[in-house]
Amino acid sequence: MNEWIVLCNAPDEATASRLAETLVGEGLAACVNLLAPCRSVYRWQGRVETASEVPMLIKTTAERYPALEARLAELHPYEVPEIVALPLSAGLPAYLAWLADSIA
Repeated sequence: MNEWIVLCNAPDEATASRLAETLVGEGLAACVNLLAPCRSVYRWQGRVETASEVPMLIKTTAERYPALEARLAELHPYEVPEIVALPLSAGLPAYLAWLADSIA
């Protein structure tokens, strides 16, 4: 399969919305789902931290992923944003066709 889901967290809804609109507007993603805020617990610079974050599920293709990753890293306010890509192993053919057709 050529379609991927990219996971990324934003510090707040405004940032997540701005990132999502940019990625879709620039043809790097077909769709971005902004999920309800969650509490993240993570290690940063040797300390355990907690933060409220907005998870994003970004749909793209393998070909567009490098450009999406670069743009997301450029725009994201975190020093080291979580950008993790997972290839899809299956999906509704009509949806996957729409996804591929929606990427510039």
